This record gives sequence, structure tokens and C-alpha cells, in this order.
Amino acid sequence: MILVITSSLGGQLKLKSRVQLRKSKKIKLVDELISTFGDSIRQISESKFETGTSDDLTIILIGGTPLFYYEGGEVIPTLRGALELELKTPAVVVDAGAVRYLANGADVMCPGIVRADPSIREGDLVIIKEESHGKPLAIGRALMPGEAMTAESGKAIKSIHYVGDQLWNIEL
Repeated sequence: MILVITSSLGGQLKLKSRVQLRKSKKIKLVDELISTFGDSIRQISESKFETGTSDDLTIILIGGTPLFYYEGGEVIPTLRGALELELKTPAVVVDAGAVRYLANGADVMCPGIVRADPSIREGDLVIIKEESHGKPLAIGRALMPGEAMTAESGKAIKSIHYVGDQLWNIEL
């Protein structure tokens, strides 16, 4: 089976293999995910874990759904993963005016941030959520500490995965 990731920009990424994780690797990965994202991960611990690979991306499929991926050896949740697992932290909430920019892959600027988890440190992964419903819009990397993100100006978060990008539009 070939998984195809289609970009809204027209590009495609074909995943060439799909391999079930060995039990020992699955246990190690589940422990890592629990330590990073909390106990909500326990709900998937009995599911089938697979990886799908391409030239530059490894996606972790859990129960056949792409919930995480590897980037530089780090496990990062996909937006589907953040939604399905209801990952709560670390989170940054943005106002309605920022939503359309985030959906186009923009970075998060300080004036659009309503609130940020104060435990966020520079370099941390963050889940960017919209204010009215609390739904994840993007995954990003903090460029400053959480308590500084509600400043008047500046770039607070580098967007790395967002609604409408190749990972969002994956077709299984």
C-alpha cells in the first residue's frame, strides 16, 4: 500500500513503506509520548503502531491514523493527533484574527496571542489553538518563553505543521 500526502500547493509525497513497530519499540515510544504529552496517550497504548517512510519523513500511524511524525529524531504530534488525543499542553491560544494566517502556514506573532502556557520555554513544541472552540490549528516551535508571548510585538512561534499542509491532507 502506498500512502500519498497531497499538498494544497499541488506537491505530493509518497510513503514507500508501512511497517508495524516491534513490541519493545512500541513500549518505548508509548513511554516517551506519555512523558511528553501526558496520560491521554494511554488510550492508544493497545492500538497497532506502524511507521510509514519516505525520503525525508517518517509518520507514526496508530490504528491506521497518522497521529505523530519524526522530525530530527523528535516525535511531533500531527494536528489529527492533537485533535484525536485531545492534547492539552503545552498550548498557546490565538484570537480569531490569526486563524486565516495560521491556516496558510504563517508564524504566530505576539499580538495575535490571547494566552500562553507559562511553562513554555524557548525551543519547546507548542499546540496552537483558536480561542472560540479551543481546536488545534497548528503545531509550532516556541521562539520565546510562554510568559513573554503576550507582548505587543514580535514573532513568538515558528509554525511547523498547520491545517492545509501536506500532513493535514494525507490520504490513506
